[in-house]
Order: sequence, then C-alpha cells, then structure tokens
Amino acid sequence: QVQLVESGGGLVQSGGSLRLSCAASGNPPSRNIFSINVMGWYRQAPGKQRELVADISRGGSTTYADSVKGRFTIIGDALNSVTLQMNSLKPEDTAVYYCYAKSILGDYWGQGTQVTVSS
Repeated sequence: QVQLVESGGGLVQSGGSLRLSCAASGNPPSRNIFSINVMGWYRQAPGKQRELVADISRGGSTTYADSVKGRFTIIGDALNSVTLQMNSLKPEDTAVYYCYAKSILGDYWGQGTQVTVSS
C-alpha cells in the first residue's frame, strides 16, 4: 500500500517562496507495472473545488495549471518523491495542498499541508 508523506508549507508574504515535498513509501520498484506512474500536487481553497497544480510522469513530462506556470516548478525523483518549488507566491495561492500519486492500482493522497500567502 502506497503512503504519501508531505512536508513544507506554512505562512509567507506575497512574493515569497515555499517548497513542498512529498515522499512515497510502499511504492513498488519502477520496473514494476504497479509502480507509481504520476505524482503531483492538487490544492483546495476554502469554498472551491480541488484543482490540479502540477504533476510529473515517470517519463518526466510535466503539467502545470495556467495560474502557476512560470512561478512553480515540480521535480520528481524516480517517482518516489516529488518537490514543488513555489516562487512569487500570491494570496490566491492560499490553499491546502495535497500530494497525490497514481498507478494502475488507483490513486493515493497525502494528508494535506496548509499554504497561506499574506498580502
């Protein structure tokens, strides 16, 4: 059973930076068809739906929400860990950020970490 453990997050002023990290345990070796093939981050602000922030595939392909392009960077390490570097943060980036991972067996979620950007 894959488990995701997040770290990072917190309170920062507008224009500042934060880094979120997520480590996966219980992930089969990368050659195993049951291994994680996508990892990334979603976020959910109060009163809003959860939305994709960024993800990275096992092959290294990345996807970013339009709202974070040019400001956020996602880096994966053989899909056992993933880091989200967030620069030029804005108050609208305030949300609970969730690490997620996907394999052919299903989706996995972290417990969430709060990111608050003050104006």
